[in-house]
Amino acid sequence: MDVHELRKHAAALRFTPQEPVRWLAPKELARTAVKVGLAAVFAGYSDKREIQGALQADLLRAPLANPGAEDIWIDFVADLGDGFEATYSVASALAAARLAVAGPDSLPRGSLLVLGGDQVYPVASTTAYEDRMKGPYRAALPSAPDQPLMLVLPGNHDWYDGLTAFLRMFAQGRPIGGWQTRQTRSYFAVQLPQRWWLVGLDSQLGSYFDDPQRRYFESCLSTRLLPGDSVIVCSAAPTWVKSNEEPNAFNSLHWFDRNIIRTRFNPATGKREDTGASIRLWLTGDKHHYARYAERLPDDRPGSDDALPPDPRRRQMVTCGLGGAFLASTHRLPKALPLPPATSRMRAKDDPPPAFALAQHTYPDAAESRSLARAIAKPWSRYWLPRRNPGFAVLAGALHLVLVLLTSAAFALAEGRLDPVDALRRAGTDDLLGLLCTSAALFALPFVFGWGNGLLHGRRPRAPSGAIVAVLFQLAVTVAALSVTVAVARSVPPSWNGFWLLAILLVVAAVTGAFLGSQLFALWVLWTDRGLVAEWQMSGQSIDDRKGFVRMHIARDGTLTLYPLALDGTCRDWLLDEVADTPAAWLRPVPRTPPTVRLIEEPIVIRRTGVPGA
Repeated sequence: MDVHELRKHAAALRFTPQEPVRWLAPKELARTAVKVGLAAVFAGYSDKREIQGALQADLLRAPLANPGAEDIWIDFVADLGDGFEATYSVASALAAARLAVAGPDSLPRGSLLVLGGDQVYPVASTTAYEDRMKGPYRAALPSAPDQPLMLVLPGNHDWYDGLTAFLRMFAQGRPIGGWQTRQTRSYFAVQLPQRWWLVGLDSQLGSYFDDPQRRYFESCLSTRLLPGDSVIVCSAAPTWVKSNEEPNAFNSLHWFDRNIIRTRFNPATGKREDTGASIRLWLTGDKHHYARYAERLPDDRPGSDDALPPDPRRRQMVTCGLGGAFLASTHRLPKALPLPPATSRMRAKDDPPPAFALAQHTYPDAAESRSLARAIAKPWSRYWLPRRNPGFAVLAGALHLVLVLLTSAAFALAEGRLDPVDALRRAGTDDLLGLLCTSAALFALPFVFGWGNGLLHGRRPRAPSGAIVAVLFQLAVTVAALSVTVAVARSVPPSWNGFWLLAILLVVAAVTGAFLGSQLFALWVLWTDRGLVAEWQMSGQSIDDRKGFVRMHIARDGTLTLYPLALDGTCRDWLLDEVADTPAAWLRPVPRTPPTVRLIEEPIVIRRTGVPGA
């Protein structure tokens, strides 16, 4: 059965399977815009992190597979609370006791699961968490004898309600199926075997670290670090990538590295001292793809950014937001990153800054990413913008219907007639050509003005802004729709009733506007090369295949190995299985054919921090 049939069993499932969020559907776009606007306005006045300072919070210890174990398996997944099929496909892979993906050996389920942000879309609420995240994950792993620990970071979508639902869902010690939750705040520090530490940071929509969070990490982490300790830092967004365009984006994470991990304040001397520890891995989601940046070493050959050889000494920065949300592009990622960049405002920063280079393997790769992005403007593609966003074409048709009515009324007045339909009927070829020429002139005027202004001031001519181009595209659609209605009105016999003719003309205008308006909007989105609109190339398609997560292993020798895993396809055919439970049994979906899991690239080995002087 498919997801629509599963929804009929919502009561027995204890949650309602959801469709993927259609981000450019008018209703969803308006609702999300309001929430984002409110979050931006009130974030500074309703920071739940300050209130969390009153909650008890201690250092957490990772659960081991068995007493005395010297190694541990850890799973990381992010951006998961979207459509049921993608979210549950990933959850079922995470819940499997073993995955056969690495040659003859299989990878065991992690005893620690880290959710890296955006556990729900489009905005956080109790119902949304139940249907889009908790329900699928509870069904994927109803129970587990080893009781793996689940730790959760809030992303921007978790913050849109001020973190209220997040804290109620994940910070009260309630289990989610077989996974156990123990954190009491939106951030955490975990002691791992072999002198490794796991840190989860809450940067609340990109702001500075709050004082309770700073004091928590100073007391629970920084004072315990010893020379040679290694740290994994999980954050909600890959600010290192954003630093390419926003020089200060990485400042907060760099401050955390310098002031919490590498140094600490010694009250006895009144000075800061080195801890001898270092961050070996930065891990995040937010961007719904897989990308890895590896640190350049002093002995690397100059100009080798495109193919840095594997080396356990390298620090790594990994983005893996493939937990269930729409697939994002990778072909615009910067190839190299100095962190922080020279233009950063930080006074205390590394000089020279460490440099990181984009690894060869991304998911999707650059060629596939470009191809998928273009699908938004291909009417024959299953990912065409109007097809994936119900109501978008209707909105475009309604908009151009109103514009055609206003334009035809103005056209009638210009011709000295009071009846727009009669004016359209009597319009001659010269009138239509004049309308088209005038529209073409209006369309070209902003381009000419922008180029001329640049030449007069000695600057390189620039094209008009994207917003102006979008408006011009839609005005061109209105002119085209009006031209079609004129052609139809002239071809209709004069004996036809004016009311019925008006109805026909309105339908023609709406259909023309719906198709051309949505198509030119898709082309404009495809034409835009950066910023939020460029991200619509993928979000507007809601691609729910190509998902994945990262499985990690800390071995007895102290090395950390990353296994980036991909599900090229998600399950769309389900069976129902009964779960014996108290006080009553319930049903859970089971994939008829479990999705195939494979490695995105060869496992990445990271060596533990060297002990100074050893």
